[in-house]
Amino acid sequence: MTSWRWALLALLPLMLIFELGCGQTDLRKTLRSSHLQAPEGGPIVLAAYQPWFGRTGHIDVGYSSQDRTVLQRQIEQAKGLGINAFVVNWYGAHHAFEDQSYALMQQLAGQFDFRVALMYDEDDSNPEDSTGTVINDLQYAYNRYISPTSEVSSHSYLRYQGRPVIFVFPKASHTDWNRVRSVVNQWQDQPLLIYKDPNPKFAGDFDGFYAWLSPGKDGWKPDGSNWGRDYLEHFYVTMNDRYPDKLAVGAAWPGFNDARASWSLHRRMDPRCGRTFEESLRLFRRYYTPEHPLPFLMIDTWNDYEEGTAIENGTAGCNGSSASSAPPVRNTYQTAAR
Repeated sequence: MTSWRWALLALLPLMLIFELGCGQTDLRKTLRSSHLQAPEGGPIVLAAYQPWFGRTGHIDVGYSSQDRTVLQRQIEQAKGLGINAFVVNWYGAHHAFEDQSYALMQQLAGQFDFRVALMYDEDDSNPEDSTGTVINDLQYAYNRYISPTSEVSSHSYLRYQGRPVIFVFPKASHTDWNRVRSVVNQWQDQPLLIYKDPNPKFAGDFDGFYAWLSPGKDGWKPDGSNWGRDYLEHFYVTMNDRYPDKLAVGAAWPGFNDARASWSLHRRMDPRCGRTFEESLRLFRRYYTPEHPLPFLMIDTWNDYEEGTAIENGTAGCNGSSASSAPPVRNTYQTAAR
């Protein structure tokens, strides 16, 4: 991995501040005091992306995820910050709006030397046939987005060592992943399946695990003081000690606040004047070296304004705010989480 990736990763929080003008003084001071370095070798930087804005069921953030101009701006902005790919939340063909949003994103990514990948939300609508539904969804994804003869050019689909990467967000315990694995192994392009959090039950069926925003075993604190450090440290230790042969995807986040979500459980992580983002962004360096690099690091998230994790408009400053800054929200609708 070239040194410029490490340099961009080290500067990412600072670049966000210069680009978007949020909380400049405090975060800049924190970055200076951390003495960040840029050694050789480092992770490819990803950002989780939500494709549902513009349809009934989610808050109005002032744009549609199907607006090509918006998608182009987001891609160019992310590239300018050193982000290499969006990992896009996706439910299968039966969620037509999100499916179309993703198709547009993949098309545009190919024009701007950017990468995209699917984060498939495991379908739990029919427990009796969960496995069949998952297989059908992934086969559809392969035919439409991933295969060499895909309907949408697969040039921009994210790959690692030549293999397409599919993230899985688990929803239920009914899917027979061994059966799913046997099906996707028959694809011409065998994918790397990446599951949320290390799980020994599925270790044989998945090629890796990714970290996702979590307070860990100590749970959510009313004052937002638990920002997830213990969770991240446990993830990195577990991946190194128990799954050294699996692909590890680290994580970073700016904070959390689900107050805008109709499914709100009043959960919060304090941005701590930008320190939550900066510290989560560099924590992996305690566990990975240039000789043993972390393959990917995913920012959670690019634009989830409903749960206060968006970095698209900058990170929260020291003005008492406990959520990432967001565009004006004009309307709210009732919906279910993810």
